[in-house]
Amino acid sequence: MKTSELVKPFVMEFKIEHTWNSFPVSHDPIIISLSPEKAGILMELNAPFFNDPPAPPVEPGKPFNGLWDYEVVEAFFLNYQTQQYLEVELCPHGQHLVLFLCGRRNICRKELPLKFEVSRATTKWSGRAHLPWNFFPPNTDRFNAFAIHGSDVNRTYEALYPIPQNEVHNNQEPDFHRLEYFKIFSFKQLMGKNWKQIESDLWESCVR
Repeated sequence: MKTSELVKPFVMEFKIEHTWNSFPVSHDPIIISLSPEKAGILMELNAPFFNDPPAPPVEPGKPFNGLWDYEVVEAFFLNYQTQQYLEVELCPHGQHLVLFLCGRRNICRKELPLKFEVSRATTKWSGRAHLPWNFFPPNTDRFNAFAIHGSDVNRTYEALYPIPQNEVHNNQEPDFHRLEYFKIFSFKQLMGKNWKQIESDLWESCVR
């Protein structure tokens, strides 16, 4: 199966199969599925559960700034022209983080509320995040997804669309905000060719 595929009508599936610098992962791939629902997009996850690091110091269901320092799966939805993008971080312990950014790493909104459900077993976890239409930047046209787990020297960074090995420099650190590596994406694959994205007033003040 390709990295992304329309697996059945109105469902897009993505598999994270490489590290941030294009080496194959050493475990079952994390699977992200997107499907439409009445108020927006349902993002579903199926992933290995590493339980490393341990749970963040906030109760499940709450946003947590700094979630990227824990075990997490992240999805980014980008308008490449305006550099406005939505970052959604989901943790197997039930915490989440929703960020609006305009320009690389320039956060203009953070810790937005999110309906997020988690089911966890010993070695696997799944999640369902309900993303309302007004979360997405106008004219979303690029996508990427990432995952992080492990502590200290075992910290592992993975990417759906990684940096090619021949473009990685010596001593280069993982960076999930390399927007030039995001790939073309269209909600019309889910919603139909005549669909138009709903305008969002949440993004009006989010400019560079």
